[in-house]
Amino acid sequence: MPVVDDEPEAPEAVAVPEPEQSPPKRPFWRRVLIPLSLWLIAIGLGAVAALLFLDREDTSTPAEVDAAIDEALSTTTIPPDRGPAIFGTIIQSVVFIQVGEPGSATGSIGTGVIINADGTIMTSNHVVDGGQPITVTFTDGTSSSAQIIESRPELDIATIAANTLPQVVVPAVLGGSVPVGAEVYAVGNPLGLGGSFSEGVVSGLDRTLPLEDGQLLEDLIQFDAAVNPGSSGGPLVNANAQVVGIVTALVNPTGSDFFAGIGFAVPIETAGGAAGGPEQ
Repeated sequence: MPVVDDEPEAPEAVAVPEPEQSPPKRPFWRRVLIPLSLWLIAIGLGAVAALLFLDREDTSTPAEVDAAIDEALSTTTIPPDRGPAIFGTIIQSVVFIQVGEPGSATGSIGTGVIINADGTIMTSNHVVDGGQPITVTFTDGTSSSAQIIESRPELDIATIAANTLPQVVVPAVLGGSVPVGAEVYAVGNPLGLGGSFSEGVVSGLDRTLPLEDGQLLEDLIQFDAAVNPGSSGGPLVNANAQVVGIVTALVNPTGSDFFAGIGFAVPIETAGGAAGGPEQ
């Protein structure tokens, strides 16, 4: 009789594949701190190398140092001092004017500027108005009597002619208008100090100044280059040594005749027209 095995056979074991896993994430210290440390070390080494390089003993000789300085200076542009050149140019055209007998209590002094090759001199009308005799002295020392050839009291401009001219006559070059802030220079004989030169800027335009007779001088240039009695009639020049005005007055709130920072000049366009159009 067959024997029946009631116990079922065990099923074959089947391998179940494990799920795929991503590689483990590297720790923070490996991902960030190590690269940062290496970067800082590299910077430190570079700084040390630079310090060692800069700390090297300089073996340049004094001659090499001087040569290097000379080369640097040769490539540097230093603005020239224009004042002496401007003065040297315009002073040849400036004249000293004396009205009345020398030493007379009623006499006066002023300044003029040669505007034409024929020796015509422009000045302020109030310098020469009503006074005789008129004596002019040129920069070479030539002295001569002179007479008025044109007078425009309403503009405070006059032209005079000397009876004797110097061997070389140097007329000034006339310029044009100037803006506020432009450099200007006044040349004249303030207080009788011949050939004086002062520097300033245009501090205003289109100024009006009342005269003692009630008339008004209009469209004047206001400037702050120092002027004093004796400066009247002298040239106000620009940075190119061109005449841009004729000094006519100064203002002092104290009532004194001496300069307090405000001078006035007749623009050369106006003065030139009054003088019959001087050569430019």
